[in-house]
Amino acid sequence: MKKTLILLFAVINFSCSQAQKNSFSKEALSETLLATNGSQVSFEDILKKYKGKTLLIEVWASWCSDCVKAIPKTKELQANNPGVANLFLSMDRTVENWKIGIEKHELKGDHFMANDQMKGIFGKAIDLDWVPRYIIIDKTGKIVLYRAIETDFEKINSVLKELNK
Repeated sequence: MKKTLILLFAVINFSCSQAQKNSFSKEALSETLLATNGSQVSFEDILKKYKGKTLLIEVWASWCSDCVKAIPKTKELQANNPGVANLFLSMDRTVENWKIGIEKHELKGDHFMANDQMKGIFGKAIDLDWVPRYIIIDKTGKIVLYRAIETDFEKINSVLKELNK
């Protein structure tokens, strides 16, 4: 009985930690990210730019082999969903590598970099445990898909299609 209760508690706890969120925490929104022009911009101000638009956020890093392998699929998503805005949030370790990655992979969209990489304040605030990571926000600003990874492209595409009917 005791083992069953422990197992049940573990399952419930894991399920709740993986729950879908429909908004970002105050901590995430107040965190600043580095823009390509060198300025610091709050995540909240970045998101305000996309009000009224469907937004696909890709959290990535130039050093991440899974991220690089997923780039053709990202470009396919962009081609299939031209009305969707694209925001790339980098977890790179250096500004130089981040900018080289953007240019090398010809990533179309807006780009910002976390100041303290994956395990920093921003990464923790968005529950970042893997890159690439995809988040979809609808035209009202509500998160409709909070945690998707590179194996979820079919799901990502169907959500984007549904939002842009």
